[in-house]
Amino acid sequence: MANLDVEEFIQQNRAVADEVETYRGYWESEKHWQPRREFILRNINDFEEPHIDQLLALSMVWANNVFMGCRYSTELLEKVREMAEGIEVEDAPVFKTRDEIMKKQQGQ
Repeated sequence: MANLDVEEFIQQNRAVADEVETYRGYWESEKHWQPRREFILRNINDFEEPHIDQLLALSMVWANNVFMGCRYSTELLEKVREMAEGIEVEDAPVFKTRDEIMKKQQGQ
C-alpha cells in the first residue's frame, strides 16, 4: 500500500482511520507517527479485534528498530520488516553496532 493508497484507504474507511489515530502515543512526532500509522493501516485487516494489541506491539517493534536502532530476535525483525515492506521512511537514522565501530577503528 503506497502512500497514496493509504490516503485512499483512509478516505474510504474513516471509522478505522479515526480509531487508528487513537493509537498514537503523545511522545510520537509526526515523522515517527506517519510511518507507524501506515504500518498499522497496512496490516489492520490481518488482526481481528482481540488481537489489535499484537498489531500495535509489532508496529512499535518496527518503529523502535527503524528510529532508535533497537534490536530484536531475527525472527521478529523478519516478520515486522515483511509487514512493513514498501513503507518509505524519510531521513531514517543509520545505526552501527559496537563491533562495526571497533572493526572500522582497528582497520585505520
